[in-house]
Amino acid sequence: MSVPAWVPIRDELREDEPYGAPQIDVPVRLNTNENPYGPSAEAAADIAAAVQAAALELNRYPDREAWALREALAGYLGHGLTSAQVWAANGSNEVMQQLLQAFGGPGRTVLSFAPTYSMYPEYARNTHTRWVAGRRSDDFSIDVPAAVALIEAEQPDVVFLTSPNNPTGTALAPEELRAVLDAAPGIVVVDEAYAEFRRAGTPTALELLADQRRLVVTRTMSKAFALAGGRLGYLAADAAIVDALRIVRLPYHLSSVTQATALGALRHTDELLAQVDALRTTRDETAEWLAGRGYDVAASDANFVLFGHFADRHAVWEGLVDRGVLIREVGPDGWLRVSIGTPEEMQAFRAALMEVDPR
Repeated sequence: MSVPAWVPIRDELREDEPYGAPQIDVPVRLNTNENPYGPSAEAAADIAAAVQAAALELNRYPDREAWALREALAGYLGHGLTSAQVWAANGSNEVMQQLLQAFGGPGRTVLSFAPTYSMYPEYARNTHTRWVAGRRSDDFSIDVPAAVALIEAEQPDVVFLTSPNNPTGTALAPEELRAVLDAAPGIVVVDEAYAEFRRAGTPTALELLADQRRLVVTRTMSKAFALAGGRLGYLAADAAIVDALRIVRLPYHLSSVTQATALGALRHTDELLAQVDALRTTRDETAEWLAGRGYDVAASDANFVLFGHFADRHAVWEGLVDRGVLIREVGPDGWLRVSIGTPEEMQAFRAALMEVDPR
């Protein structure tokens, strides 16, 4: 995409492409890390009733602080959190952008470690924040001495860490996070969009919030809660961090309908999260099957698996699409990522892959 010369867009945006995974109408879509199990009829009916009630008052502005929702999210997260320590927005994308609006900006730096979520540099671009990317180790973990050295050299105002990481699925070890927190002069944001899928024994950064005032932990309802269409992301942090975000948020940024939808979903937490164990099992079975066929497989605590290596990964991706299976061409060169779907969808993926890349 190239913006026409007559459009007075910012120069650095003129040749950029809009973010987004391919949206192709095929029978099996395993490319955007969606939860394949939607809400039950009962949960959907409860959410619909909540939305209907909100619709009757759409002539009024929503609660701009979303207090009821933030209280419910704090209760879900636990760890002694209060509503004042939780913030919600339209997906974790808006949460991240608000963080850089408040703590980044001209003359400031945000740092992360690649490969990681491809939207981070775009948040930086959109907020005129300088972007610095270090490198992860070959196993996609954080190289602590190298990370600390880079932080000390760059003195970033914001550090983004992703755990489990996207697109690799790699979770942070506690010592990796503590080393970064000790070295970073600004805030450290741990993106836990896939935290509910982590393996038993894998910790959450929420455990460190009580004694780490510059730590921010972000979450989303898109994945484990099967609410990707609801667009609800949130974070937990010190109340002073949350107050800083209230300065940059747009007025009434979270609609009454969105708040009602999220509250309705939270009333069905147990049911909506009931499939997480099944998805973990399917993920581990998929990783084992791929490794058994000779692929390199990244250890995953998320609802996807990164695997390789391919001399021509695009050809493999196209071959799968031709067979009705869409996965993601993302991450380091030579690797592909498959989201975890239903057993039937994963069987279709296996059959298609064996045809495209017989081993």
